[in-house]
Amino acid sequence: MTAPGTATTTPLAGLRVLDLATLFAGPLAATLLGDFGAEVIKVEHPRKPDPARGHGPAKNGIGLWWKLLGRNKRTLTLDLSAPGGRDVLLRLAADTDVVIENFRPGTLERWGLGWEELRAVNPRLVLARVTGFGQTGPYAHRPGFGTLAEAMSGFAAVTGEPDGPPTLPPFGLADSIAALTTAYAVMTALAGRDRTGAGQVVDMAIIEPILTVLGPQPLWYDQLGYVQPRTGNRSRNNAPRNTYRTADGHWVAVSTSAQSVAERVMRLVGRPELIEEPWFSAGSTRAEHADELDEAVGHWIARRTRDEAVDAFEKAEAAIAPIHDVRDVMEDPQYRALGTITEVDDPELGPLRMQNVLFRLSETPGAIRWAGRPHGADTEEILAELGLSAPAISALREEGAL
Repeated sequence: MTAPGTATTTPLAGLRVLDLATLFAGPLAATLLGDFGAEVIKVEHPRKPDPARGHGPAKNGIGLWWKLLGRNKRTLTLDLSAPGGRDVLLRLAADTDVVIENFRPGTLERWGLGWEELRAVNPRLVLARVTGFGQTGPYAHRPGFGTLAEAMSGFAAVTGEPDGPPTLPPFGLADSIAALTTAYAVMTALAGRDRTGAGQVVDMAIIEPILTVLGPQPLWYDQLGYVQPRTGNRSRNNAPRNTYRTADGHWVAVSTSAQSVAERVMRLVGRPELIEEPWFSAGSTRAEHADELDEAVGHWIARRTRDEAVDAFEKAEAAIAPIHDVRDVMEDPQYRALGTITEVDDPELGPLRMQNVLFRLSETPGAIRWAGRPHGADTEEILAELGLSAPAISALREEGAL
């Protein structure tokens, strides 16, 4: 019997993806497809690898972020601007389902690898173009990064304390949201191909998905002229909603998005009389009394340890969570039960613990088959599978295309 998560049981088995992108949004989208069985070939410049290999901490000179981002990918070096590199890419594309790229608009076209050339060798191809600002518009040719999307979308404007500056996230938030959206867009385009027989272009602008995640802000402004302010950890839609410090120096977060939960919290903290106030009956009016509600909840939590507070909230069926750092995440019993962090054996670094595949499927689960591989590790093998002879491969190396 075939083991769960192997190539013949995974739902995307038989799907081939060429990952031409660098850094995070495009490559992470390819990772998500590879986690569920797609054959992903990571194409990197022979002399300028994906900069993600050098981002963040390293061990023994090996970038750890790459071990996550490059998992389930075979690695190929190819200079797409060289004639030989262009020819190899077109040969690969002829038998590929998806190409993911994030060059500035016009770059692939300059190399003779634009949509017209790719579609000519493979009419069923899906080309996902992931850029900061999309393929059209006045900003299309600007350098674009997730940070700029976090700024332009309004995320930074609503994040932080009311009297503090706009705040950017300390991680690739917009890139990650765009990666999730790109993987969804690719699968949508493939579903369309099943009906029409034809591939198409996915135009993914990193500035857009994060704007959707931010909710109805454009609608509020359009209809009411309302501009959401920075409120720190509080919400304009419900209260109490904040972080609170426990007696043993830890922090917890409380949410009361549901009216019934808000009532349970106030009973638990010994302030049931507040439930009878007219303003307590709706989240938006509770938010107008956040000072009073925060004082009640904060005073109660401050006299209890984290475990005592969490246990009491759980018994009261009220919503609370400890505020974890990564050390807590690695030990949390819920994450352990879900298998959220899994161990992968790596030839370079030995056992590695990293995030598991993104979701669980009951019949055709995904799997991490290997962590990120060295730069160009599979070049010879991939080109041989493509039908190139040893002399042809050597000629490409002499040309500088590999």
